[in-house]
Amino acid sequence: MDVVCLDMEGVVVPEIWIAFAEATGIPEFKRTTRDEPDYDKLMRYRIDLLKQHGLGLKEVQDVISTIEPLEGAKEFLDALRKETRVLILSDTFTQFAGPLIAKLGYPTLFCNELVVADDGEITGYTMRCEQSKLTTVRALQSCGFSTVAAGDSHNDLAMIRASRVGFLFRSTEQIKKDNPDLPAFEEYDEFLAAIEAVLE
Repeated sequence: MDVVCLDMEGVVVPEIWIAFAEATGIPEFKRTTRDEPDYDKLMRYRIDLLKQHGLGLKEVQDVISTIEPLEGAKEFLDALRKETRVLILSDTFTQFAGPLIAKLGYPTLFCNELVVADDGEITGYTMRCEQSKLTTVRALQSCGFSTVAAGDSHNDLAMIRASRVGFLFRSTEQIKKDNPDLPAFEEYDEFLAAIEAVLE
């Protein structure tokens, strides 16, 4: 039995931190996992930047409430979930994801938790488990599932490589160049067809 494991940001919703950068006018927030392979380094950078500008959870959530899924993403997920089990594996946080998951029709999401002070300051984060995407794929495989995985960033490559079949979706030119063996797609209809073609 297959489980399709998808990244969230960049695959079915826009990048939250890029939207936040545009809303606040602070371009430094545009740095994402497409740019920085070290997730802990990236999150420490973001938390420090929030503190420098006096911004907290509420300000981020206010921006997230205005974000819509990528065009065609909900229809893609609905069609895929009619064919097989779908799990969204994201390095985002429960405090961020709620409104976005609702707009996508509540697909199953595994993600992480922020550490938030009483005044709303984001002081840290807790990963669901170490190497959460790869660990989850391996756990599914240990339960007898065959995984098909897709994402767009550095932090998706391990789960993609560990899966029976893996894809890139709307990734960067550099990541595609560095991983020429991975099929890469830009449009949902072609992406859906490719996934359906490999389902058991």
